[in-house]
Amino acid sequence: MIAARQLFMVLITTLLAAQANAEADFGDMSADQKGLAIAEQVKARDRGWNDSRAAMEMQLYRRDKLLATREMRIQALEVVDDGDKSLTIFDTPRDVQGTAFLTFTHVLEDDEQWLYLPALKRVKQISSKNKTSPFMGSEFSYEDLNSFEVPRYSYTWLRDEPCGDTTCFVILARSKDPYTGYSKETIWIDKDEYRPLKVKYYDKRQSLLKTLTLSDYLKYLDRFWRPGKQVMVNHQSGNRTVILMKDYQFNTGLTGEDFTRNSLMRAR
Repeated sequence: MIAARQLFMVLITTLLAAQANAEADFGDMSADQKGLAIAEQVKARDRGWNDSRAAMEMQLYRRDKLLATREMRIQALEVVDDGDKSLTIFDTPRDVQGTAFLTFTHVLEDDEQWLYLPALKRVKQISSKNKTSPFMGSEFSYEDLNSFEVPRYSYTWLRDEPCGDTTCFVILARSKDPYTGYSKETIWIDKDEYRPLKVKYYDKRQSLLKTLTLSDYLKYLDRFWRPGKQVMVNHQSGNRTVILMKDYQFNTGLTGEDFTRNSLMRAR
């Protein structure tokens, strides 16, 4: 029975890979159609992971000076036909220990985000109008912490160009969210595995605000790529935040009950 199940999973994985490769033949598309097709490929190749857990280290820099290092845990739940859910728990240092952040990303509706502050023993909901604010003093905003959902943006393919040891699609994405803090995003996606390698964020005045670089990717379950390092640089302040990820685990048995306001308050 176990051997049959393993064979079934191998066949499914092979079929999904074949389907993805077939869909990657963009043919004679307009720039907007190709941009959308590339974004759909990014999402299609990352479906089926169900749930995950990982350890995270966040380093906060003011220009070149390291101000603080925070150790956290993150767990995520894949939601069919909607955006994903995630719960981030701060373990160190002491001044943020026990702080927890819960996000429900939605495809068409407004996202829902809550922050539990143990010193106040209360849950604060982040309003849609405030999601451009910095997350816990970092260069990541609350908006940056949502899962990637294709229908939330419009897309345009700009060009293909070399990026490191590979070649990247370069696409322009514009959020449809009226409360977004960005006028546009330029995204570099490698053509081999459809992994985002770099994102440039522009403010409402069309000026370059931040650049996110993703690197040290590892493949899990022979299908899912995850970056080991993310660096967000704020070009207007000179500050940056580094996030290091490790110890990924998948299919750990998480359910929707692990992502509620009650679970946020009892997170340890």
